[in-house]
Amino acid sequence: MALIGTIAGAMSAGIPGQKWGGRETLRVLAVFYVLSALGCAFAWNWYALLAARFIGGLGIGGSSVLGPVYIAELAPAKLRGRLVGLFQINVVIGILLAYFSNYCIARMGLGAAEWRWQFGVAMLPAVLFLVMLFGIPPSARWLVTQNRVEEAHAVLQLMGAENPEAELKEIVDSIHLERLQTAEPLVTRKYGLPIFLAITIGMFNQLSGINAILYYLNDIFGAAGFSKVSGDLQAVAVGSMNLIATLVAMSVIDKLGRKTLLLIGSLGTAACLAGVSGVFFTQSHRSYLLWLLVGYIVFFAISQGAVIWVYISEVFPNRVRAKGQALGSSSHWIMNALIAYTFPQLAKSSGAYPFVLFAIMMVVQFFVVLFFYPETKGVTLEQMQHRLGIE
Repeated sequence: MALIGTIAGAMSAGIPGQKWGGRETLRVLAVFYVLSALGCAFAWNWYALLAARFIGGLGIGGSSVLGPVYIAELAPAKLRGRLVGLFQINVVIGILLAYFSNYCIARMGLGAAEWRWQFGVAMLPAVLFLVMLFGIPPSARWLVTQNRVEEAHAVLQLMGAENPEAELKEIVDSIHLERLQTAEPLVTRKYGLPIFLAITIGMFNQLSGINAILYYLNDIFGAAGFSKVSGDLQAVAVGSMNLIATLVAMSVIDKLGRKTLLLIGSLGTAACLAGVSGVFFTQSHRSYLLWLLVGYIVFFAISQGAVIWVYISEVFPNRVRAKGQALGSSSHWIMNALIAYTFPQLAKSSGAYPFVLFAIMMVVQFFVVLFFYPETKGVTLEQMQHRLGIE
């Protein structure tokens, strides 16, 4: 139910994001997070729990669209990869804290109320998120679309722009078409390449198997013969490595580039996934499972994990960026939901089959990225618009 809400949130967030701005819309989504955590903790029946999970999904989907867009629009080109990457770092930190939180709560002897605490504890970061959103400025690019040019100039200065006057002029020039048409459609021929890039990177991100593995990590260790306690601890280890690798990726994303990282990650994740499938096919060498999954997490974190939200936020022009981000994020979450629902069924007959599929998809991704993906490092959002042939 949360994933269904996530899809709905991702598909609909672009409209309020463009109308009222990313900052204001994110504040509403933060309230959704708080309501979801409280609703799950105090759910009085099954349907109340489902409703609370759906509301939380709306927040997740909307944030995955508007968070990276907001950061990309504020960040200088030379730092944009690392700053948008902070979004992914927070996601990874959240995953690690969730594993650790569940591990701790499960050992507190709370009995039948244990799951309520595991859901309800999410209210703490949700409240922190809401409070901190009242300390950030609106996007300069969004302010220009609202004819608030002087405020946009002040924001550029606040963000440390090297030449705020020149950057402001570039922004104004890049959105001049919005003065003529207020609701340009996204699905047109001239946006064909950005649409292709956004959809495929969102799909491949999930076809790597990342969320199937993270959602069912304890079950994967259990299927390989590990105890529940051992599985919980190894989940924390995998989450820790996810964080470390993501931090490393953020330090090199603006040096090596997005395309290079995706190519490296495609080959690395394919090799590790092939190894995992071998463990399940042979039902032996299970001691290698943890290391193969850790290796997989490392290659994923330094490639798709670090690149996806950065890349989607870079390939669309200002006038349709929020819609484009919504499209890419929607493809990501739709594929996420499909894989989350089908992974247990595929794994029933043989635990190896899903990992074989994921490995093949990473090989396919390698060639798609190699032949079709442009490099975006060090390129301003306005220059990228020209490179993609969009005027």
